Amino acid sequence: MTIEREAHPYPEYSNPLIITPKKDVPKEVAIIGAGAIGPHIGYFFKFSRPTIDVTLVDIEKEPLKEAEKRIEGLASKGIRYNKMTKEMGEKVKDVTYTQDYSEIENADLVIEAATEDLEVKKGIFKQIEEKVGENAIITSNTSSIPAKRLFSELDNPERTSITHFFAPAWRNPAVEIIKWDGSTRETIEYLYWMFCLLGKLPLIVEDEIAFMLDRVFDNWCNESTHLLDEATASQIDGVAEEFAQTGPFYTLNLADGNKIIIKSNNLKMEENEVYEPNNIFRSVAEWDTKEMGEEIDVPEKISEKVRNRLLGVVTSQSCNIADREIGTPADLNLGCQVALGFRKGPFDIMESLGKSKINEALDTFLEERKGMPAPQHDLSYYQNFYRHIITDQVNGVKIITIRRPHVRNILNDKLTNEILKAMKVEENNPDLKGFVITGYGPDAFSGGAEIDKFSALLGEFDDAVEYAKDFSELFRYIDRSEKPIIATLNGYALGGGLELALRCHRIVGTKDVWLRFPEATLGIVPGVGGMVVPYRRWGKEASPTFNDMIRFSEKLKADEAADIGLISEFADSYRDLIDKAVTKVKELAGKEEKLDVISDEPVEIEEPQPVEDPRAKDQPLSKEVDKIACETIKKAAKASSFEEALEIGYEGFAKTACTDAAKEGVTAFQKGKKPDLRNPSSD
Repeated sequence: MTIEREAHPYPEYSNPLIITPKKDVPKEVAIIGAGAIGPHIGYFFKFSRPTIDVTLVDIEKEPLKEAEKRIEGLASKGIRYNKMTKEMGEKVKDVTYTQDYSEIENADLVIEAATEDLEVKKGIFKQIEEKVGENAIITSNTSSIPAKRLFSELDNPERTSITHFFAPAWRNPAVEIIKWDGSTRETIEYLYWMFCLLGKLPLIVEDEIAFMLDRVFDNWCNESTHLLDEATASQIDGVAEEFAQTGPFYTLNLADGNKIIIKSNNLKMEENEVYEPNNIFRSVAEWDTKEMGEEIDVPEKISEKVRNRLLGVVTSQSCNIADREIGTPADLNLGCQVALGFRKGPFDIMESLGKSKINEALDTFLEERKGMPAPQHDLSYYQNFYRHIITDQVNGVKIITIRRPHVRNILNDKLTNEILKAMKVEENNPDLKGFVITGYGPDAFSGGAEIDKFSALLGEFDDAVEYAKDFSELFRYIDRSEKPIIATLNGYALGGGLELALRCHRIVGTKDVWLRFPEATLGIVPGVGGMVVPYRRWGKEASPTFNDMIRFSEKLKADEAADIGLISEFADSYRDLIDKAVTKVKELAGKEEKLDVISDEPVEIEEPQPVEDPRAKDQPLSKEVDKIACETIKKAAKASSFEEALEIGYEGFAKTACTDAAKEGVTAFQKGKKPDLRNPSSD
């Protein structure tokens, strides 16, 4: 039995942007409630699309005044830190603040963000329905109340859903979209598409109390309070930071979360009384805990007790969510990282610690907290899903979407292995014509490759060569594939992400994409074919362009990429991009000749020569690394076969990994500092 899913059971496509909605992004959005989260929801819409008219409604004047200050403060900060121009900032600040519900009558989307009280919310929805047009969508930001309780009494519940944001709503990408029996597929799919287009990570969830992510978070917090007889809040937070960016008590202070836990867990008591919120939530206004990142010494006995309780509750809730199909394991795993700040998803934590450790913690937890749900399967059952990709099928072509939006869709070995697996299972399927690889969201195909493992490669030539070869397994599969593989650039492609696109049989893109090899700014060079493939595919005429990209990290714009033949076709939208790629797959699949696009013969190029002052714009680059890049490019072009050229490329990467510049560049990047590649630190 498996829990791996080809596509989400409700929307037509797992990738929201493949959906073709019947209407565009809303022109006017109204938010009801100017308290903690309402203004942030409004700011999200204005920042994402300044042309959207936003109206903020509250029955009291004072919250509206405070909301205006907050929105203007966020916009001013955005201008100050160059996140937006002054002109854009003025548009973002242009919000209507009112106590009059009649001002929402033209809204295309209304989001209720008032107090977490069922009767109050039902009254608000009655008022909304009386004012807005019949095509307006109505949603709630409730964190725990099921949709069927909120909307069932409305005249037109088909246009309703819950859109549950996470703090801070203007910046946190996650939003849960609740599908319930009273709504329509059209409504849910529209919200799914719209939020993704505006930069959110929408997660479709069943209509259960507290939905998906708060079932983890609320109980993580509630269980932590049950440890206060044996550990301090600071000690509990200190241990919790092994698994999350912040501990439960720090987060509760940040989000004013005590009331949320009380209301949510009171509702969950309908399932089992074990969820009863600890009374201490009613008596503590602010938790006395450590600062985020503050080191604290926790005795091992206490540490083990806290760790087991936290692992127990996370495992219990996560497996229960999967067993009840409240949400997909992939959405839960990613959502906990994006929305809740987990360092790894719950199922990744289980995998990394191993069944023995998790079962030990779980058994103890279930014994101490009788009534908590136990997994219905062996723990290995919950590991069988794609973490980093989602897949769809369009007209006999498999669409593989890189879904790591919180880190710009960057590659790692687990992700490339998932793409490889998704392709291999279709090798002998005659009905599957080929593959399309794209990136999740409107901005990035892939922002490169993780450099976390690079530290271990610094100064280790053989290890660096082996790493490049291992990482290239997917790339070599693409080279040999008999089914066409098309890269669809929905946004920028950098570093390893660009190297992946270059290996595909064709590349299509939107007109605003751009390409770049940033490796030189880190003191290294492209390691998995970037110094080989471009020259063997696009030849001498394009070679000066690639020389500058590799050596000086020059950006290549979409029109320039088309001029040299790198991008074969442009699309006007994400869906158009997919359609053009699918058409291209079928064209190539219908041809009898092989798909080989990379020359297996030596190629003539404009040979690069080292310069005295290599730079990426104003950043001085390493002369040693530039020399290695020039030598590698020339040697690889002259190699008698593609295979030999790749080996030369791997070795060129390994040579740069052994330079002081690489140590300086990689270390500075990991610390968020500016490197000095000309005078690298000797530390």
